[in-house]
Amino acid sequence: MALSHRSPVKIEIDTPHGTAVAHLHQASRPLGALVLGHGAAGGFGAQDLVAATGAAGDAGLSVAQVVQPYLVAGRRSPAPAKQLDAAWTAVVEHLHDGELGGLPLVVGGRSAGARVACRTAADTGAVAVLCLAFPVHPPGRPEKTRLDELDAVDVPVLVVQGDSDPFGMPPPAPGREVVALPGNHSLKGDLDGLAAAVREWLPGVVR
Repeated sequence: MALSHRSPVKIEIDTPHGTAVAHLHQASRPLGALVLGHGAAGGFGAQDLVAATGAAGDAGLSVAQVVQPYLVAGRRSPAPAKQLDAAWTAVVEHLHDGELGGLPLVVGGRSAGARVACRTAADTGAVAVLCLAFPVHPPGRPEKTRLDELDAVDVPVLVVQGDSDPFGMPPPAPGREVVALPGNHSLKGDLDGLAAAVREWLPGVVR
C-alpha cells in the first residue's frame, strides 16, 4: 500500500493568517492519513520528514505535508504560536472535510511542528500524534520546559528523539511511547530506525 508514484497533489487552503499549502501524497487504499507539519526553519526536505512520509505510505496511509502561511508568503521567521495553531487547525479541518474525508487522522510534525500538533490535537479530532524531535526545552534551559504540551495530549503519542538532542528527551508516559535513536535534533543518525518506528506504530492507532 505504498504511496502513489505520482507527484503529490498541491492544495492551497485559506486560513485566518494567509494561504497554507498541503502537498498530498495519496495511498491507493488508505487505512488513514498522516498530516505533517515542518520545523521552524521550514521545508519538507528534512530527512526525518522524508523518512516519516515514506514509512506512513508503507503502512498504508496517505500523507499531507502542510506548509504554514508564513513560509508560503516567503517569510523566514515563524509566526506566533497562536497564529500557527489557528492556521494548522484550519488546514486539518479542510482536509478532514474534503480530500481526507472519512479517514482517521494522525497529526504530527518535526520540532515546532510537533508542538503545534500537540497543542491542537483535541481541536482537530486527531486519533494520535507523531512527534519527531520534540523540543522539550530550549538548549541549556531545562527550566523552560514544554512538557505540558505533550502531557496535555489525550490520544496515543509516538515521540522519536535523538539521544543527544540538546532540546532534551521527554520521558515515556501512559499513552506516550518514546523511541530514542542515535543522533541530535536533526534525527539524521538512524533514518531506518525512525522509519521502522513510524511504520510499526501507525497501523495500530488508525485501526
